[in-house]
Amino acid sequence: MIQIKNLKKIYQTKKQKVQAVDDVSLTINQGEIFGVIGYSGAGKSTFIRLINRLEEPTSGSIEIHEKEITKMSANELRLKRQKIGMIFQHFNLLWSRTVYDNIAFPLEIAGVAKSEIKEKVMELIHLVGLSGKENNYPSQLSGGQKQRVGIARALANDPEVLLCDEATSALDPETTDDILDLLVSINQKLNLTIILITHEMHVIQKICHRVAVMENGKVVEEGDVLDVFVRPQSKTTKRFVQQLNPLEHQQDKLAEFINDRDDSEVIKLHFIGKNTKRALISEIAKKFDVEVNILQGSISPTQEGSYGTLFIELNGANDVLTKTIEYMKQAGVEVEVLKHA
Repeated sequence: MIQIKNLKKIYQTKKQKVQAVDDVSLTINQGEIFGVIGYSGAGKSTFIRLINRLEEPTSGSIEIHEKEITKMSANELRLKRQKIGMIFQHFNLLWSRTVYDNIAFPLEIAGVAKSEIKEKVMELIHLVGLSGKENNYPSQLSGGQKQRVGIARALANDPEVLLCDEATSALDPETTDDILDLLVSINQKLNLTIILITHEMHVIQKICHRVAVMENGKVVEEGDVLDVFVRPQSKTTKRFVQQLNPLEHQQDKLAEFINDRDDSEVIKLHFIGKNTKRALISEIAKKFDVEVNILQGSISPTQEGSYGTLFIELNGANDVLTKTIEYMKQAGVEVEVLKHA
């Protein structure tokens, strides 16, 4: 478990003080993938560099497995950093070294025997899907392959935590998905805690269990990814969620599809988890004397399950519409009436 309490980082410039991280407190559980998302300048990059003290905090505390990082001496910190892996946006590989030698580098620094290094490096090369590339140099690799080397290198000393600093921002969408799939596989195989910062909501949606949203150095929202996606609270979170499903947040555009009738209701439905597979529209069409006009909808997967949004128009007698809406609520679907009959 990682416990972060009242973490602050203030930079002093000639003209002013800049508070990059402002009183952040988080608990990150063992074995979870925890995402931190924010726009440029939100403080997320500074935050992740504070965790392994690449940046020194101004105040606050960071505990990893009940060991307080912020109180460690330089020598204690050097040893502890071997158990905190980190991967970077621009790979940070040694260009004069082969894939094998890049991965072996942290083991050499740690004083591991050559025979053990070879076994470990080949194991990691296989784990990240680079078998046959061990003698290649970074200049001979694609962006995705370079990041796989970075991941293998970060895993060399069997870390307790893996920090990912915008690890997919320099990659194309297809390669991004491949790297995210690899991180999920590593998380599951090694029960490795992963802290991932990004400005892409797709990344959070695809692999994270929980997420914190940062703005101006503060955490403005935190929770399970599924809850945050379905019920975003802060303006910043709503903007990120809108990136994935723009139409859901442009309800005024539904007007052109809606019948100008007095006996209609426009409903927004949220399906969560197993309910995304339920044939609810078919059920109500058979059970109630209503006409159903599907306006738009989508289903999105997350690590914690799928969620779906569906906009429908119901036409029928008022009492029947009331009963239909109540039936949908009892079915475990979140119902929001946007236009009353």
